[in-house]
Amino acid sequence: QVQLVESGGGLVQAGGTLRLSCAFSGRGFRPYVIGWHRQAPGQQREWVAAITTGGSTNYADSVKGRFTISRDNAKNTVYLEMASLKPEDTAVYYCKIRSFEGNDYWGQGTQVTVSS
Repeated sequence: QVQLVESGGGLVQAGGTLRLSCAFSGRGFRPYVIGWHRQAPGQQREWVAAITTGGSTNYADSVKGRFTISRDNAKNTVYLEMASLKPEDTAVYYCKIRSFEGNDYWGQGTQVTVSS
C-alpha cells in the first residue's frame, strides 16, 4: 500500500519561508514524477512544481524563482522550499506522485497560511 505523508505547513508572515516535506513509502512502489499542487478556498487545485526521477524540475510561473523542489532518494522524501511567500500562496498543499505504471497517489494535504 502506498502512503504519502506531508508535513511542514503552518502560518508565516509575507516574505517568510516554509519547507514542506512529502515522505512516501510502499512495497514495490516506483515513483516517477513527484509534484506539489495547491488548492485555495473556492478555487480549483493547481499544479505548483514537479521533479522527475532523473532530477528534472519544473515550476508554475506564479512560483518560479521563489519555490524550490528537491528530493532525497535515500529518505524517500520530496521537499518544497518556499521563500518570499505571499498571501496569495495561502492554500492547502498536496503532494502527488505518479508511478512508472501511470498510477497517481495523493497525500492528505498540509495547510499553508501567509499573513500580510
